[in-house]
Amino acid sequence: MEPKFNLWIEKSGRVVLSQWRVELLEGIAETGSISAAAEKLEIPYRRAWEKVREIERGLGFKVVTTAVGGKGGGGAQLTPAARRAIEQFKAFAEGFEAEVTRRYQQVFGA
Repeated sequence: MEPKFNLWIEKSGRVVLSQWRVELLEGIAETGSISAAAEKLEIPYRRAWEKVREIERGLGFKVVTTAVGGKGGGGAQLTPAARRAIEQFKAFAEGFEAEVTRRYQQVFGA
């Protein structure tokens, strides 16, 4: 057996940030595209957009700026506020896994 946990941040009972949502945002930053990030996470493009909108509603600010496609192609990039939110989530989450493992070993003696 091994312990598992899932950490997320809610506002008014709705998930705002989680490891999965951070991975979605990082995928957008890495690929410059919401559709490419969705493909990387193996989710529909529509679901990726829904999650981006949920994040924005929860945080109260834009996390992605987009450019319409055309001759030069479209794209998406994270806002500075989104990059800061990712940094904050990662700083908050840091150490939780080690603590869960420590407590599991303490309780179960494994």
